[in-house]
Amino acid sequence: MIALTIAGSDSGGGAGIQADLKTFSANGVFGASVITAITAQNTKTVRAVHEVPADIVGAQLNAVLDDLDVKAIKIGMLFSSQIIDIVAEILDGRKIPIVLDPVMIAKSGNKLLQDEAVKSMVKKLFPLADLLTPNLPEAAVLLDVKPAKNIDEMHTQAADLLALGAKSILLKGGHGTGDICTDLLVFNSGKTLQLNAKRIDTKNTHGTGCTYSAAIAAELAKGADLPVAVKTAHGYLQQAIEFSDQLKIGSGHGPVHHFYEMWGAK
Repeated sequence: MIALTIAGSDSGGGAGIQADLKTFSANGVFGASVITAITAQNTKTVRAVHEVPADIVGAQLNAVLDDLDVKAIKIGMLFSSQIIDIVAEILDGRKIPIVLDPVMIAKSGNKLLQDEAVKSMVKKLFPLADLLTPNLPEAAVLLDVKPAKNIDEMHTQAADLLALGAKSILLKGGHGTGDICTDLLVFNSGKTLQLNAKRIDTKNTHGTGCTYSAAIAAELAKGADLPVAVKTAHGYLQQAIEFSDQLKIGSGHGPVHHFYEMWGAK
């Protein structure tokens, strides 16, 4: 099975394209990639971002789709409205499950999506997405409200996001507080699924959003339905975070342990 990631490159190896490909491999799926931006970053900061020209992004995407039998697509950092436009144009009408992670801000606080591109993403990509996976701050930006503080506010914001065009929403609670981290999966049919996990005390959470959405895409590529894909990815991410301290990468927010089942986690 083949999954495709459309995202930016992380030179530190913990997020973006690198995290996505590691996640695909760890979950038994071949990974293809379309790079939208090159970042100069490490575990502490994003030093620079170089946008890949939109026509080159489109050429990468067409090259992959013209030859590879892609079963699921994960979309991450897109950076600009020009890149969003070309990606939306090529993907429109294709019968491939799409997981859209609306990447806006890096763990370090640096912007990864231009302000003027937010409206373009909502208008052109939300209707193509089978699943939208914002964290609490991203949802707040998309809706121009304050981040949800409790499960009731999460339900309200998920419903408001559905109204913008996506078929389902996974509102991630990692930026919340308390001993339990709650994620909320909501479908436009009204069906909901709440996923709870013990909050893990670690600073090594770089790339968690990328990893989560990529793991969901991997499960979709293998034929799982969406609730099962989300549950499986949720369990995988929790373990990857649990064993992240074994890696000891960098001096800032280190990455999760994508290959905890294969090496290191004994």
